[in-house]
Amino acid sequence: MRARPAARRRFRAAAAAALGLAGAAATLGLAAAPAQAAPAKAAPSCTAGTGPYQKQVEKFLGLPVDGRQSAKDCTRIRTFQTVNGIAPAAGYAGPVTWGVMKRQQSTGDRTSCPTNKGRIACVDLTRQISWVQDGGKRIHEPVPVRTGRNGYETRTGMHKIYWRHKDHVSSIYNVPMPYSQFFDGGQAFHSIAGNISSPPGSHGCVNMRRADAAAYWKLLRTGDEVLVYGRKPGT
Repeated sequence: MRARPAARRRFRAAAAAALGLAGAAATLGLAAAPAQAAPAKAAPSCTAGTGPYQKQVEKFLGLPVDGRQSAKDCTRIRTFQTVNGIAPAAGYAGPVTWGVMKRQQSTGDRTSCPTNKGRIACVDLTRQISWVQDGGKRIHEPVPVRTGRNGYETRTGMHKIYWRHKDHVSSIYNVPMPYSQFFDGGQAFHSIAGNISSPPGSHGCVNMRRADAAAYWKLLRTGDEVLVYGRKPGT
């Protein structure tokens, strides 16, 4: 009978040890568990809401004017907002977006190409950049260019590429003009050997880095439109 208390004491000690080991294992398991990574932020979605200036914005972008937001409307509006630095670029036809459009209508200084056309090369004289888009889709991102200096300004307006000559040499200045794509008289896209940032500018052509001019050569074709707008600083 005296052996029973001793047995009970041994049982309690063993149970305590087992519990201690289990607690230690649980603690180690928690410590070893990898930390959960913070969920990545999803890209802002294109709003499905109809804005207060929906019809005006649709008309400006050459979209069907029905005053109801659609996926196509939203994408076109968002492209315009992105190009013109409007934030957030959510595709909402609000007062800021319509205000920029109204300014462009009144000054004629569109800071984006029309999206109701096919492939078109855009030249922004004010910012000295150019890009290519097809409808509302940008197919070549903006690249730096050098346009005409004072007295030799690159002419604004809507033009068309009418002649392409990959290894052209200027008959006036006797200098190489690789990847020449002429769109208005003697004015053309072409690459130059020097720095396109060097002043004062070209004699009217849109000077480009060689890789950019080569990319334009592959993208554009005779008959493609070219929109030149804005005003180069200092001209």
